[in-house]
Amino acid sequence: QVQLVESGGGLVQPGGSLRLSCAVSGLPVSQYTVAWYRQTPGTDRELVAALYEPGTYTYYPDSVKGRFTISRDNVNNTAFLQMNSLKPEDTAVYYCKYLQYWGQGTQVTVSS
Repeated sequence: QVQLVESGGGLVQPGGSLRLSCAVSGLPVSQYTVAWYRQTPGTDRELVAALYEPGTYTYYPDSVKGRFTISRDNVNNTAFLQMNSLKPEDTAVYYCKYLQYWGQGTQVTVSS
């Protein structure tokens, strides 16, 4: 059974940083594309980062480019989203996705 468990969310001031983790079990995280999405109430989930496999091609929308970095640790079977220079508009529930599987989400709140 495949499970994704996110962690690392919380409250941070504008300009701060957070690192989200997504622990994957049941499949090797190195095998397929891993992605992070975010969602605010009343909106669709928005793709904020993707790491494509094979290779190391990454995708970021303009809204986070230069501030967010996606990576993975194949030894520990975990994906990460490093978020720097956070803005209030980054406030959302963040989800990781691997194949058709989703994590439960972790809340990120950017506020002073």
